[in-house]
Amino acid sequence: MDIEANLRELEKRIARACDRAGRSPEAVTIVAVTKTVAPAAIKAASDAGLRHFGENRVQEAKSKIAELSTQMPRPTWHMVGHLQSNKAKTAVEIFDIIQSIDSMRLAEILSRRAQNALPVLLQVNLSGEASKGGFAPAEVSSALEEIARLPRLKVRGLMTVAPLVSDPEQVRPIFRGLRQLGDGLGLEELSMGMSDDFEVAVEEGATLLRLGRAVFGSHPAGKG
Repeated sequence: MDIEANLRELEKRIARACDRAGRSPEAVTIVAVTKTVAPAAIKAASDAGLRHFGENRVQEAKSKIAELSTQMPRPTWHMVGHLQSNKAKTAVEIFDIIQSIDSMRLAEILSRRAQNALPVLLQVNLSGEASKGGFAPAEVSSALEEIARLPRLKVRGLMTVAPLVSDPEQVRPIFRGLRQLGDGLGLEELSMGMSDDFEVAVEEGATLLRLGRAVFGSHPAGKG
């Protein structure tokens, strides 16, 4: 598991995808997904230059963030998985950004729990899969209006989870749809693309890539 070598290869692939799309690689941020990844591997990723890390579960994140609290530069922690409402209080204390606002109820709870301005992304279910959470595309505009009236939440953009497919080209319409939705609403951030499809996501405008296996290797820690 050579995290630094993996990262350098990722940077090359992202740069090539940006070149194809006429974008700057500086507009794309890797969020290394650390589900089941040991703190030592996270520290190695930080030492290799990564600054953004994503966790799927609040309890697992809490212990890791505490253990890595002295790591410098300080990592930026993203909540990227489904957030249960009863974990909202802890989530607003330990995460810097919540990527997975999937209902108005969750938004309202986070707004009440947050002590300071909290950057968030709205999760959009573009595939229509019942197994995936998120707002339907037609609901996003009204959700933004409602959230704008809530204190302390700052919507930075949109997030989506594409279906698992054998050919990344199959999910290009999903990524394109999120970009078009974000453009129409004037939102800056688009969190889309994982280890198997991130190059297509970059070509379609992704600004945040949630990468696990591509960073940490193909062991169980590398889902994403």
